Amino acid sequence: MMRILNFNLKRFIEGSFSSTSLPFFLSSQRVRARSAGTEAGTGTGTGRVLDFSCGLNMALAGKGVIVDHQAFHNLTSSQLQHKGATIPGLPLLVRGRFHGIGAAAAGGGASQISKPQFTKLLKHARFNLLLSLFSVVLHSFHRVTSHISSISNIFVHDGAIGSLPKCDAKVRLISDSSSAVLSLSRILWGTSTRAVSHDSCPLTVYVATSISSGIGDVIDLGSKGNNGFIAADIERSSLVLCGKAFSDLNVTKEALAALSGPVIFARGGLPLCARLLVSGDSVVLIFAPKGTFKSCRHLLVPKEAGVILSSEGVAPLFQTGGQNLFKFPSVVVLASSDSSGVIPSVSKLSPGQAAYHFLAGYQNGKFMPAYNKGPSCIHPMELAKAFLSKLQDEKISSYLLNVNGGEKNVNGKDLANLVQSTLSENIPPFEAKSGDLEDKYKSFLLSEFQEVPEELSF
Repeated sequence: MMRILNFNLKRFIEGSFSSTSLPFFLSSQRVRARSAGTEAGTGTGTGRVLDFSCGLNMALAGKGVIVDHQAFHNLTSSQLQHKGATIPGLPLLVRGRFHGIGAAAAGGGASQISKPQFTKLLKHARFNLLLSLFSVVLHSFHRVTSHISSISNIFVHDGAIGSLPKCDAKVRLISDSSSAVLSLSRILWGTSTRAVSHDSCPLTVYVATSISSGIGDVIDLGSKGNNGFIAADIERSSLVLCGKAFSDLNVTKEALAALSGPVIFARGGLPLCARLLVSGDSVVLIFAPKGTFKSCRHLLVPKEAGVILSSEGVAPLFQTGGQNLFKFPSVVVLASSDSSGVIPSVSKLSPGQAAYHFLAGYQNGKFMPAYNKGPSCIHPMELAKAFLSKLQDEKISSYLLNVNGGEKNVNGKDLANLVQSTLSENIPPFEAKSGDLEDKYKSFLLSEFQEVPEELSF
């Protein structure tokens, strides 16, 4: 499989994107968000069979899915397994630019998909029985819903991205597969069906596991796309997972994080590519490249994805199997990598400096705005400004670590120990050693954002 991304967001300033592994489309046809209708019951559900529920059937019809026989709503894991559920690098194709670091700049080795190829995909991609996935952009999800509507048993699950009710993103999964629901329901936080039904902009995830074995040939990609792909329509707040795409949870989380970002941000939360280190009563918010996180992931929460920072505290975007809410962080640590030695091993930052280094995300000659290497629908500058406000309002101490400034790289327990030391030691203010690094920062940021606010400084 591969990941194919296509963004056409008129509301967002053009940015860039870099990836990992699955066919992942992003498009944007504006459709006004509609309420999903009134549901039967207000709880999270314990495995109800709602084949004749007018509320659920009407809600699904509003999303383009007509229940042919039965709709199983919020089944438990054991009930899904009783229905036959099981728990199961791909090339990357990119079209367009996204907020975040560009594939070429990140060295991701991404291939390009041409406009004719993508147009051909929209018009001719087929599900089983030769049902086309997209006929025209306006009806891009019509064929998916038609396919799901042709299935006798439909599985529906309600959940949320983020565990903070005031700034989470509600999600409704609609699938033709109990296995897909079993897998995906485990990464979503629990929420009530009523909360999803009455949400002003819920996300809808369609999972169609049957896919034509020749779909790769249809768009001139050979067999690379035959196992499945992900397609996201940001303005419709909809995500389609085709074939075996649901089994790649890492890429699915990236797609969901990108899709939910504007909703979370609009509700006062900051979706951040960060991790937490909990040390006694202290909560430390850490920004670092994925490679650095991997070396000490067993010490961090969450082990992957990211967190939401809000006035209520900080919480993981997706289920972790542990605590779902932590108090507001007392310390923010930004890990940079500078083998030239211009950046000190550890130094204290002012809020304006922290927001500046957060915006740049410098890593040994490359830049990763907002420390996000994946797709994002939030402009990094807007995120940096909101991040600065949080630091100032909550009076959070900020530090910059150089994880590649000495004789050996800092990783694993060394990173954890270094982070913990910032809680007790008197760390000197940031002062770059001689070099042209500041000019590199300025040159990159001005090329990406044209203007950097005065309150953000090196």
